[in-house]
Amino acid sequence: MEIARDSLDQEACYRAVLTRDPRFDGRFFTCVKTTGIYCRPVCPARTPKRENMNFVASAAAAEEAGFRACLRCRPETAPDMGAWRGTSNTVSRALGLIEAGALDEGDVDALAARLGVGERHLRRLFRQHLGAAPVSVAQTRRVLLAKALIHQTDLAMAEVALASGFGSVRRFNETFQSLYGRPPSMLRRRAEKAGDGGVRLSLPYRPPYEIDAMLADLAARGETVEDGIWRRALTPDVDGATGEVSARFESGNRLAVTVAASDLKALPGILARVRRVFDLSADPEAIQRDLSVDSLLAPLVRARPGLRLPGDWIDTSPNGATDMASDRLDDERLKARAEQWRPWRAYGELHLREAGIDSVRIMESDDEKDAA
Repeated sequence: MEIARDSLDQEACYRAVLTRDPRFDGRFFTCVKTTGIYCRPVCPARTPKRENMNFVASAAAAEEAGFRACLRCRPETAPDMGAWRGTSNTVSRALGLIEAGALDEGDVDALAARLGVGERHLRRLFRQHLGAAPVSVAQTRRVLLAKALIHQTDLAMAEVALASGFGSVRRFNETFQSLYGRPPSMLRRRAEKAGDGGVRLSLPYRPPYEIDAMLADLAARGETVEDGIWRRALTPDVDGATGEVSARFESGNRLAVTVAASDLKALPGILARVRRVFDLSADPEAIQRDLSVDSLLAPLVRARPGLRLPGDWIDTSPNGATDMASDRLDDERLKARAEQWRPWRAYGELHLREAGIDSVRIMESDDEKDAA
């Protein structure tokens, strides 16, 4: 099996695997040439010899090269974040659309048009940052979501196929047979039974996370939050189904999400919107590192590294928008100073707001420094 070497520091990745450092979980994946399996850096299995290992930036890159997901460490349970995150606004927005099902029925040309870029340029960006083509990323998303549904729910296999974005049960079965050498039902260790109309999944995130601050922000903007549980009604126009979605934080740095939807095909889009609302893909370490170059923000971020940016249920970004949500700037008066905050300008504004520091005060301070 041949895989392309990317910009990852292969030796640094190997050291992280040796120590099973949880800080690197989701940042890269280990491809083991002797077994044809790819793993998370924290996999409890015995570490292979160095010459039998290669490291890639995404699960899609591993699967595109012919490796299959480890059944022990289960890559689908890793935090949703790779080494690319924060390096390309276009890739970030494209992944959000793919996660919501943009390539389940559409093609790469249509996806590129929504992003305002050419199809060849989009493919080049994906290869550069993820080591895989957009269609491979979409396929891996379907497979990993299906594996999560198999392990975490009692949905029948036909329902799993529908809920994870496969066009047919036949295609679902063929994909798993090809990847794992067995039908998907063999991955479930308990007897299958029909789902009751509700799907419960546990979505991981990277700590720290200020849970109370997030729930307070959601409640302040009119979202339904009661006893630590967030709820939202589903509508056909937005979600493609009727019903309800709810979420609550649980131990182990996870958000427990329950979806009761009239159409299981809507599940990928609903989960994508939940991830966006709760900012589950944020990288606190990178945010703190990059914002700390500003002497005003450095102590604020250090004091509250777990602040997250509440997202919108409906993505109102116009086609061709260049800024991802983490880099949007609401207060234009901060534009000059905020250039050094990229790609986390929205987090910089959030920390200033939480600290009660307004832009007028910052501008006056900057003017005084310039005058001196």
